[in-house]
Amino acid sequence: MKLREQHKTFGGFTEFWTHNSDVCNAPMNFAVFRPPQAAEGPVPILYYLSGLTCSEENFIIKAGAQRLAAELGLFLVVNDTSPRNVIAGEDDSDHLGSGAGYYIDATESPWASHYQMYSYVTEELPALIHANFPVDSSRESIMGHSMGGHGALTVYLKNQDRYKSVSAMAPISAPTLRYDDGGGFPSYLGKDKSTWGDYDAHLLVQKHGSKLPILFCQGADDELIQFLMPEKFVEAAKAVNVEIDYRLRQGYGHNYFYVQSFIEEHLRWHAKALLA
Repeated sequence: MKLREQHKTFGGFTEFWTHNSDVCNAPMNFAVFRPPQAAEGPVPILYYLSGLTCSEENFIIKAGAQRLAAELGLFLVVNDTSPRNVIAGEDDSDHLGSGAGYYIDATESPWASHYQMYSYVTEELPALIHANFPVDSSRESIMGHSMGGHGALTVYLKNQDRYKSVSAMAPISAPTLRYDDGGGFPSYLGKDKSTWGDYDAHLLVQKHGSKLPILFCQGADDELIQFLMPEKFVEAAKAVNVEIDYRLRQGYGHNYFYVQSFIEEHLRWHAKALLA
């Protein structure tokens, strides 16, 4: 691991790290916020999964989360959204390659050799965090925005005993209903949609239900709402009696102005579970 930058922030530290990933067979970047309480002992972890075209920097710089994380004593972890500089043409599209890992394990060539983001965020990165930072590995929660909201929901629904809470902001909710021949899903998993179900939140909630209530918020004026299809997840969750707190925000779009506006609600939601 290599520490690239460290900045004093609200009594704690915002840090940017690089390490060599065995899972992705490439260098990977991540950022953390180490709250001031971590100087006194292990603190709970909140993983944040970012959206399309983002890196480990977007949330940690733009969302304004550190002030409240410092107050609540939450250790924030923000990973990059894909490997970088490993496959020819990976920068040609916003929906495929760099910044578009979709938190899935690719099975199709050439992506399968590096794009193993589900295994990275569920296995390798947590192990790295547990071994190298002052955290309590028994208290973990997960959230995300857009593509990262999809990631947070799918990761949680398949690993429910691991997390104390889950939330999503404007997530991709039903990729099997939206993607056809283009973008990450058919390129990473093949065009047979029967292979995609393990990474589709609205199908997974029908299959597994949820032990925890789910905080799910969406901007009503989100320019991508027809693509995200939040109603499909909400309908699927309610059909299997999952407790879902759906908050539709009038006038808000999809960008980080929306994230900034409601990040406090999400951090307090997670703190209530993590600090119980």
